[in-house]
Amino acid sequence: MKLTDTHCHLFLPEFDTDRAETIRRALDSEVTRIFLPNVDSGTTEQWLGLAKTYPAYCFPMMGLHPTSVEEDYRQELDHVADWLAKHHFYGIGEIGIDLYHDQTFKSEQEDAFITQIRWAGELNLPVVIHTRNSFHETIRLLDRARVDNLTGIFHCFTGSSDEANEVINRGFYLGIGGVLTFKNSGLAEVVSRIDPRHLVLETDAPYLAPAPKRGKRNEPSYLRYTAKKLAEITGVPFQQIAEITTANSLKIFNITEQPENS
Repeated sequence: MKLTDTHCHLFLPEFDTDRAETIRRALDSEVTRIFLPNVDSGTTEQWLGLAKTYPAYCFPMMGLHPTSVEEDYRQELDHVADWLAKHHFYGIGEIGIDLYHDQTFKSEQEDAFITQIRWAGELNLPVVIHTRNSFHETIRLLDRARVDNLTGIFHCFTGSSDEANEVINRGFYLGIGGVLTFKNSGLAEVVSRIDPRHLVLETDAPYLAPAPKRGKRNEPSYLRYTAKKLAEITGVPFQQIAEITTANSLKIFNITEQPENS
């Protein structure tokens, strides 16, 4: 059995003291692949270093996180473009719109988002989309970008059934993380009506640890708690959830997995 963490910030300082041990725990928990979304130019060195140290385990994506979009965002986009031109990445992310804390740079976020969506179209790469307090704005901008055959993941999906169907009908997948295990989040009710072939699993570590680890630092090994909850609410066996969501991730990120006996 194999689980895949499609969204993990293992390169952040929260893991500086035990990163190797964290990876060992993840492997012991059968999390055999993680995808690393970039944040901004300040995280590139650590993030790429991790991907180079664990090339068969850590799969990097390149992008500018919406909360890092400020006055200098064009310089940050130049940084993204430079790396996209000289390095292989599995997707463009984490990109999107975040209107939760501050809307000062809303127009700049929109410009950065559209720019990166169009790069994804040109490079035939999937996108990993951050939508905090911004679902409808995000959909509007996807339409405005006019990129055909775009696919990817709506990261940390916590929306309604109507929003889930909107995502799926557009050819995207829902990234399901620890919030699924939270009491009163409402997400379990929404996800219970969705075929797992539209879902992928993620931790967003070190954030949003699932129950019973809620409030602690999240890590990839905790993905099992979310997978077990997903199996419980959908009635699909745990091993099958692992197989389906991992297969979905391989399809999204265009990875051909070698047979185990090869």
